[in-house]
Amino acid sequence: MSNSPTPSTYADAHRLSITDPDVFWLDAARGIDWTRQPTTAVDSSRPPFYRWFPDGELNTSYNCIDRHIEAGRGDQAAYIYDSAVTGVKETITYSQLLDQVEAFAGALRAEGVGRGDRVVIYMPMIPRAAVAMLACARLGAIHSVVFGGFAAPELAIRIDDARPKVIVTATGGIEPTRRIPYFPMVAKALRLSYASPSAVIVASRAEHFPDEVFPETPGVTWTDWDDAVAVAEPAGPVAVAANDPLYILYTSGTTGMPKGVVRDNGGHAVALAWSMWNVYGVRPGDVWWSASDVGWVVGHSYIVYAPLLVGATSIIYEGKPVGTPDAGAFWRVISEHKAVALFTAPTAVRAVRKEDPEGLEIGKYDLSGMHTLFCAGERLDPETYQWATDKLGKPVVDNWWQTETGWPIASNLRGLDPMTIKAGSPTVAVPGYDLRVLDGEGNELAAGEEGNLVIKLPMAPGTLLGLWEDDERFVSSYMSVFDGYYSTGDGGFIDSDGYVYVMGRTDDVINVAGHRLSTGSMEAVIAKHPAVAEVAVIGVRDELKGQRPVGYVVLKAGEVRDPEQLRSELVTMVREDIGAVATFRDCTVVQGLPKTRSGKILRKTMRQIADGQENVPVPSTIEDPQVLEDLAPFLRQQG
Repeated sequence: MSNSPTPSTYADAHRLSITDPDVFWLDAARGIDWTRQPTTAVDSSRPPFYRWFPDGELNTSYNCIDRHIEAGRGDQAAYIYDSAVTGVKETITYSQLLDQVEAFAGALRAEGVGRGDRVVIYMPMIPRAAVAMLACARLGAIHSVVFGGFAAPELAIRIDDARPKVIVTATGGIEPTRRIPYFPMVAKALRLSYASPSAVIVASRAEHFPDEVFPETPGVTWTDWDDAVAVAEPAGPVAVAANDPLYILYTSGTTGMPKGVVRDNGGHAVALAWSMWNVYGVRPGDVWWSASDVGWVVGHSYIVYAPLLVGATSIIYEGKPVGTPDAGAFWRVISEHKAVALFTAPTAVRAVRKEDPEGLEIGKYDLSGMHTLFCAGERLDPETYQWATDKLGKPVVDNWWQTETGWPIASNLRGLDPMTIKAGSPTVAVPGYDLRVLDGEGNELAAGEEGNLVIKLPMAPGTLLGLWEDDERFVSSYMSVFDGYYSTGDGGFIDSDGYVYVMGRTDDVINVAGHRLSTGSMEAVIAKHPAVAEVAVIGVRDELKGQRPVGYVVLKAGEVRDPEQLRSELVTMVREDIGAVATFRDCTVVQGLPKTRSGKILRKTMRQIADGQENVPVPSTIEDPQVLEDLAPFLRQQG
């Protein structure tokens, strides 16, 4: 496989992708093997439901595995499994992966799973999670991965919406300080759901969960993975239409049903392969590490699928950035496995900085083969960017994207046309995304003016087809705010050089005495303070001004500051950088900030508590509920 013939400069590539998407993306589609080559890139006949490569036919599993073996890469590592919590390390070659995927696809087929059927996967970070996903893709089935450790009611909601024929799970997940048995959660979810599958297939981790036995669940057969594979015939790849769904991935809000984002097969394969070459600069044979979880979109895109689509090697890591065993965990993995790049969340980098502010652990490892640190998941604040840049001596590249888009909206294209990095900006709109900034009435704003970040339709291939069996919600959630545009829900601006600045969700813009102010801007200022590891600024109700900004900061390890003196310093910094109009006066030092498991700070939940709302819904994705409980008294006091 060779790279698709993309124009050699970013400006030419982006221009062509917008003015002639058929030419641009049909070229990119040559990087994928098709059973029926597409002749059209985008079908615009039913907006806002755009379809990519409508006459194409392919199999994603074949593109990830078989074709690389046919090209002579069978002995190359496809996945490297590194479990910091168990000490297990395993290399799975492309040939070995094909055997495992064919075998498990056969086991799923024996349970009646075929093209278009759904399979819910509820797994920890072990290689068999990726095998299960690729096995579904091999059959043309649709997988829906639920983050391992989600509570039973959340799992039940997803079972009811997806209506799977089979659930694939494991005996449990392993954290640095505890083991989490999955059987009780799966069994309870099956009791709560009305759309129970006929079978549960279990990847055993008996050495860590020796006492676990299959639950008794009426109407559901529980089977060991190895037993299911032993009696099944291996399955070959099933060709599917490019627009057939590859997966459903649910996004969790604080209220209402989760939204089941649907990804296609064709656009997904083309976009992800293109991104590995051009955004991330990763080539066949490179070792790539995305330190996420398969339960999130980053794990889907950049642990399981994208690296294999280009014939690279992907690291599956079971561990944390700190505590497994120390703040050098990331650097150990990069050094040991010779990864060319790391992709992680800014919150993980901040956690490392908090524990090792001088970066002493970095010096213990050989990172000479690493060319870039990529970040995504939330805004990479300038202070964290600067710390990582200084300590690593490598380019630190922010990415901005969403579960809905599946791959970056904005980035620095390191593999196509590397650009100057500006702190606080994910650089420029990626080819395929016609990014604009609109005011509340839908008028386009000039360079530097802050407003709503939107994408002119059609969006790039690989973005969401829609929401699972809910076209009405798809339109109302994303397409009805501004006619002809996808609403990202984020606010920000584009400067005169075309650099994008994402300042946070539009509901994080607060109104202080008639002035609209970005809490993200205030956070960026506060994060510059040498004692501050993390910060969240929220707007709380104020009888006089409508809202007022309140800050909560976590100090770096070893930092001890007089609270009043620190508050005074931070207030002065905000006043000097943003102005007195910010009226920033309140700041509290706390032990931790509540986050989702993917690293996003729960600012909306904090704001609701501070505003005195009763029975505030806590997102099911919260990493540690105790952090929120400990913070709640401070929030109520401010309110």
